[in-house]
Amino acid sequence: MTTYSSSLFIILSLLVFSLSFGNSSSIHSNFLQCLSQQSQTSIPVYTPNSGNYTTVLESTIQNLRLLSPTTPKPYLIVTPLLESHVQATVICARKNNMQIKIRSGGHDYDGLSYLSDVPFVIVDLNNLRSITVDVQNETAWIQSGATIGEVYYNVAAKSRTLGFPAGVCPTVGVGGHFSGGGYGTLLRSFGLAADQVIDARIVNVYGKILDKKSMGEDLFWAIRGGGGASFGVVLSWKVKLVPVPPTVTVFTIAKTLQQGATELVHKWQDIAYNLPKELFIRVIFDVVNANDNGDKTVQAAFNSIYLGSVENLVSLMNARFPELGLESKDCTEMSWVQSTLYFNGFPVNGPLEILLDRTQPKRFYKAKSDYVKVPIPTVGLEGIWKRLLEEDQPVVIFSPYGGKMSEISESATPFPHREGNLYKIQYLAYWEGLEETEKQLSWIRKLYRYMAPFVSKNPRQAYLNYRDVDIGQSKNGTATYLQGKVWGGNYFKNNYDRLVHVKTKVDPENFFRNEQSIPSVANA
Repeated sequence: MTTYSSSLFIILSLLVFSLSFGNSSSIHSNFLQCLSQQSQTSIPVYTPNSGNYTTVLESTIQNLRLLSPTTPKPYLIVTPLLESHVQATVICARKNNMQIKIRSGGHDYDGLSYLSDVPFVIVDLNNLRSITVDVQNETAWIQSGATIGEVYYNVAAKSRTLGFPAGVCPTVGVGGHFSGGGYGTLLRSFGLAADQVIDARIVNVYGKILDKKSMGEDLFWAIRGGGGASFGVVLSWKVKLVPVPPTVTVFTIAKTLQQGATELVHKWQDIAYNLPKELFIRVIFDVVNANDNGDKTVQAAFNSIYLGSVENLVSLMNARFPELGLESKDCTEMSWVQSTLYFNGFPVNGPLEILLDRTQPKRFYKAKSDYVKVPIPTVGLEGIWKRLLEEDQPVVIFSPYGGKMSEISESATPFPHREGNLYKIQYLAYWEGLEETEKQLSWIRKLYRYMAPFVSKNPRQAYLNYRDVDIGQSKNGTATYLQGKVWGGNYFKNNYDRLVHVKTKVDPENFFRNEQSIPSVANA
């Protein structure tokens, strides 16, 4: 789009929007006029009357539960092309008292980056997606609109012995992922994505761009696991890449209840946390056919990556977890970047370009999370199986901690779930149509209640990137300190107080907010 046509686009949008919404749109008209004055180059803006509005809005929303006809829609969507466009948007939104939502990838489980209970504007960072890899210094600058898959692809294009410890799903946006922690199959070897961040660029509430030095230690600490959207718009991240061997080994061994899954999972709880940090074995539970008669059973898939050879892995497993019966024929050697394909079910010898594909099937779903500090007894596991068998498409994932995760202090970043956590649980309910929503929400909430005796307590810990508004939320991000602690304690434990302190200092009027944001005491 040329500068002239972009300018014309904004002007026409302004006129149509004003005609459609009458006097109530005056604030938004002022906002658009402000944008044109603040920026020397045209900023793409979409209104409900724009031809591409729906396409842009739904482009990165993966959860059909949050795409119903009654779901609140933004008045405007701003898709910045330059850092200065973000500055202009923040300045103009603040000047016109407009609520903004900051979106990078759109995997936001409960949609807080693109939903609100008040009129709002989305700042979609999808166009800010450049990645610059510096092999010599083993670093990369990554803009927030990039996806994890794009990061993996760009790192592998420069080096097959450098990697990055981020998530499994390649379509997740970097901005939210990094700012909430960001874990994946390398977390036991290297920790979280946020643990590798060594610099960042953020637009603060006054529209200024700050780096690590100018933002100060407190704000730099807060955005690495505390949720960047409470503090500003993080434009880009400088990360330390990690060394990976030329060859890694993967395997998946699936066992049903009839094949001894319960005993294996019970044993796994004592073993996975204590294995060498190079070995990650998670367990994925779902429901499968037990026989040709249509009877159902629970299947546990032990899904693993080892930073080493098949020979060493089999020897290690025979010594530490012989009950699983791992043999060389169960294992496959490949490069680390191929393992990112493997964990997504892509052909490992297929083109790496699939990591650049931002599309994926949209589904109805709801997720929750827990942390486990003491092994769940067999009777507790059997209670989980019973509840999984009530549904057709449940998924539960146990991801082991230990290793590097236990070596990092709880207060090093806002992400507090470190030593003492054996593993993290992710619960997922999937379904096919809107009419099933209430039933499925009821089921996953019932499972969550059942799990209470077996998981962390006071607070019951949760992972910020698996947003769960059931824990608690405020109207339009207006929580007091005590109200925010309801969910802030679960996500951040004792780090919540420091996050409130940082928020109060850098955004005293609580401009950057969402239904689970960090509150500002100055605004309370």
